[in-house]
Amino acid sequence: MDQAFLISTGAVALAEIGDKTQLLSLVLAGRYRKPLPIIFGVLVATLVNHAGAGALGAWLGTLVTPTIMRWALAVSFIGMGLWILVPDKLDEDEANANRTRLGVFGATVVAFFLAEMGDKTQIATVALAARFHDFFGVVTGTTLGMMIANVPAIVLGDRFAHRLPTNVVHGIAAVMFVVLGAMALFGVGL
Repeated sequence: MDQAFLISTGAVALAEIGDKTQLLSLVLAGRYRKPLPIIFGVLVATLVNHAGAGALGAWLGTLVTPTIMRWALAVSFIGMGLWILVPDKLDEDEANANRTRLGVFGATVVAFFLAEMGDKTQIATVALAARFHDFFGVVTGTTLGMMIANVPAIVLGDRFAHRLPTNVVHGIAAVMFVVLGAMALFGVGL
């Protein structure tokens, strides 16, 4: 397995714990009590969202010089690490989104896609794709990371979410992004 895939998977799986899209997964699971259409809805929404973010990141990676890219990545990864420490809350509109005729799958796709717009994991996907120049490895990894964090939340609901040491997981994710930022800043590894 390649480095872009592994780092993308780990970074997003950790960053997603306690994120608003994970909270949305819990709300959808509680409301509909049909895990399979919710899981497939999250998968489709994430693939579409992260494919767009990955394409943007890959494109941005071709536009800037290596020095500018190194500085931009360092700042974005360190900023992402700090942002992860800020707890997310699910907006009332997002929690009540899409009580429409779309069905469980359609409601999940629309709600999850919209909740992911501008979210930490979407921005991380842009930065990772710009850094690694590996669209498929990054999008596959970030999507798998989202599924690793959200499927247990969907299947096990509130019982699972309240047992996670969210502060510890956020701390690990924050350190991971700051280390990636420092590595980019000093041109080490990656």
